[in-house]
Amino acid sequence: MASTSTSSSAENIARRAKTAFQEAQKRLPGGKEADAARARALEKIRAALEEAKDEIKQANEKDMEAANVLVQQGKLSTSLVSRLDLFSKPGKWASMLQGVSEVAALPTPLDVCTYAKRLADSDASRGALDLYRVTCPIGVLLCIFEARPEVIINIASLAIKSGNAAILKGGKESKMTAAVMSRVVAQALAQTELPADVIQTVETREDVADLLHQDRYIDLVIPRGSNELVRSIQREARMPVMGHADGLCLIYVHEDADTTAAVGSIVDAKIDYTAACNAVETLLLNEKLVEGKGKDAQLWPKLAEALLRKKVTLHCDQKSKAALEAAGLDRELASSIVDVKEEDYDTEFLDLDLAVKVVPGIDEAIDHINAHGSNHTDAIFTTSSSASDRFTRSLSSANVFVNCSTRFADGFRYGFGTEVGISTGRIHARGPVGLEGLVTYKYLAKAGKEGGVQAAGAFNGDGAREWSHRELEKGYPIF
Repeated sequence: MASTSTSSSAENIARRAKTAFQEAQKRLPGGKEADAARARALEKIRAALEEAKDEIKQANEKDMEAANVLVQQGKLSTSLVSRLDLFSKPGKWASMLQGVSEVAALPTPLDVCTYAKRLADSDASRGALDLYRVTCPIGVLLCIFEARPEVIINIASLAIKSGNAAILKGGKESKMTAAVMSRVVAQALAQTELPADVIQTVETREDVADLLHQDRYIDLVIPRGSNELVRSIQREARMPVMGHADGLCLIYVHEDADTTAAVGSIVDAKIDYTAACNAVETLLLNEKLVEGKGKDAQLWPKLAEALLRKKVTLHCDQKSKAALEAAGLDRELASSIVDVKEEDYDTEFLDLDLAVKVVPGIDEAIDHINAHGSNHTDAIFTTSSSASDRFTRSLSSANVFVNCSTRFADGFRYGFGTEVGISTGRIHARGPVGLEGLVTYKYLAKAGKEGGVQAAGAFNGDGAREWSHRELEKGYPIF
């Protein structure tokens, strides 16, 4: 995986990626053997990363030191630094490595038949005509991301497994970590059956700006990072963009919610990883909970206290704040309760802050989510099946949960092995995008071995050939 930005134009990089993709298609055209070759390549990458762990850790520490200086200067957010750290969060490094192996072991997303019909039956003069729809790679992916160095490995793994080529651009904050990891992956790929340019990296924003105009060679852009990054890519790209610009996730607590489940899960949704796009940012409370008429009159005070003890600042509206004052919270804890501002309901804090609003009921909660949410991940806490059904059917967010933390919106946790990102768009792939989101499909028409002329005009006029449109068993066609 060579870094090409210093020696090649953006057009040359993109052309090489397209050539590598096409060459890979010829070398590994499909079937079990091709999938096994891709899996072997991924296991080589994992082994190489494990061997280079100490070197990667040293590089990551240098990136962290430089980033912390920028934080002190007010030039970088603490949430971005948190995403940069590859080793401090328990299990993060191991999860990245495990993701490589899990992707390798997943069923191939390629050559899957999703539609099969006999268009016309055979007759005395010709054989049957059959049609199949089968999955295939998208082509060349341009993946742009900030801070998180593990994304290099995540996307490289998914691109290789799904038969795509990828051009990767990470954030400058992780350049030392990325440089070592890129070299390690390149050395591993050199020992595989794949073309060397199937995974490439670029280094500068100028490279990205030029690559966004290479729609002749690049088929899909996947940005992963801040709102500003994603929106700028969406404005400039000449090819389709798959990503999410906001991770403004909301949780609604219904009047009959189970206190234990709600408190534990909502605290997790806020504090497990505050910088994550699937962390909850706004809490909606049914008004009966603050009026003492809900299933448990103490649910809100208990939840608030649990959040405050985790150093969360609660941005409360008048009703939710009054309920806490009446509950007599500890004065020191109560000092972290502030008056909400209207713009807080449109803010992705990515920090230990949570906006709180009281709503009359589930319909108002749904309306608020539709008005202020980002269609990423929204959840309800309730013991009512009718409320759950209404909530999940009424929202079209990419992830809609019942009685669980929003932090479960993750490709690894979904069993995808890893993810290339999360999409809140409504076309192609949505939610955590794993292998299935990195394939498209093609139609294969096949004439029967009996031969004969297969002409579309034969279906017109008197004595025309008749359409069959009979279902066939789904499977890759045998030619």
